[in-house]
Amino acid sequence: MPDTPRQPSVLFVCVHNAGRSQMAAAFLTHLAGDRVRVRSAGSAPADTVNPAVAEALAEVGIDISAEVPKVLTVEAVRASDVVITMGCGDSCPVFPGKRYLDWRLPDPAGQGVDAVRPIRDEIEERVRALIAEIAPPARA
Repeated sequence: MPDTPRQPSVLFVCVHNAGRSQMAAAFLTHLAGDRVRVRSAGSAPADTVNPAVAEALAEVGIDISAEVPKVLTVEAVRASDVVITMGCGDSCPVFPGKRYLDWRLPDPAGQGVDAVRPIRDEIEERVRALIAEIAPPARA
């Protein structure tokens, strides 16, 4: 039997874990399914996910209404292969062997859904590229 590849894990980090990191985690979960372990967190999590972000994702068939912003922990970073900050200036503990990326994206906080859509679309493009790199579909 061929070896099954290890499931890569990705952590998306943004200060409030209410917008960009939630969108990225939702797209990665939606598009990669169980091929990737997905986490998101923030150093100062908000009480709720940004409603305009939830609405923008609902427009493309992704429901994050049950998501709750989570606090960033050292354990979450340690357990992830790829750690992606969202251009929000948040910093993470650095561990050898991890890959760190910074996706510089506009902040959707305080914006309406019209302003969130282009951010959503940019995140989807970046997530699709990430999946192609770390968890391409299995070849039959």
